[in-house]
Amino acid sequence: MTWTRSAATMAVAVAGALAVLAISCAQQPPAESEKPAAMDPVARGKYIATITGCNDCHTPGTLYGMPDTTRLLSGSELGWEGPWGVTFPRNLTPDEETGLGTWSEADIIRALRTGVKKDGSAILPPMPWQDFAAMNDEDMRSLVAYLKSIPPVKHKPPAVQPPTGKHMGTRFVLPLPPPAWDSQHMPPPQAEKQ
Repeated sequence: MTWTRSAATMAVAVAGALAVLAISCAQQPPAESEKPAAMDPVARGKYIATITGCNDCHTPGTLYGMPDTTRLLSGSELGWEGPWGVTFPRNLTPDEETGLGTWSEADIIRALRTGVKKDGSAILPPMPWQDFAAMNDEDMRSLVAYLKSIPPVKHKPPAVQPPTGKHMGTRFVLPLPPPAWDSQHMPPPQAEKQ
């Protein structure tokens, strides 16, 4: 009985000491060498582009499991078919003819916040611009800084193909049709001008 009481007392004392140690450690600020350095905006933008899946659609070959890193974010010939027709991921590199080279930071941010491109046309599905619209200003500027820092690649993906109701004869991903409520609230298809 004495041994059990001593063991219990010892366990309570050890637990108390550990709790005091944990509280005191938690209250001390980390040493200067332990603090993470402020992330460079371009590095932060690369991180954001990676975790939000930009490469999945916009880097050729990624959805086939073989990304072509020499054409990073230059758009793809893999189309996405839906009620809007067939859309192809656009070139996000700073190429002035086929990419975002003539777009300012404000143009890109406005497009990602509103779903409307510089020329006034809509950003069509499956681009999740609504998700990007919720991004804070610092992260949005970092993403744009990264896009402007990557090498320009001259590559023009196919133009939007309007809906025809039949197979379009191209490589495409066919998502399930939207429910009736979504179908009646979708914007009408618009021709792409880029």
